[in-house]
Amino acid sequence: MPYRTNDDLPPSVRNHLPEHAQDIFRAAFNHAFAAHGGDPRQEEAAHQIAWGAVKRSYVKTADGWVRFSGGEA
Repeated sequence: MPYRTNDDLPPSVRNHLPEHAQDIFRAAFNHAFAAHGGDPRQEEAAHQIAWGAVKRSYVKTADGWVRFSGGEA
């Protein structure tokens, strides 16, 4: 199911990612979810794509998820 706001994101996303990373995740998830309509793995694919989008701009460190200098805006 698409997410309307960051507050609707799963706790594993909402409680660990910075707000901007949550925005990236939500936008990528919603786009991928729509693009994979009818696929029995629609939600799983959308989650994988969304995490991939986050990882293009953020990296997980011992201190949590941080934006890296080579990341997209």
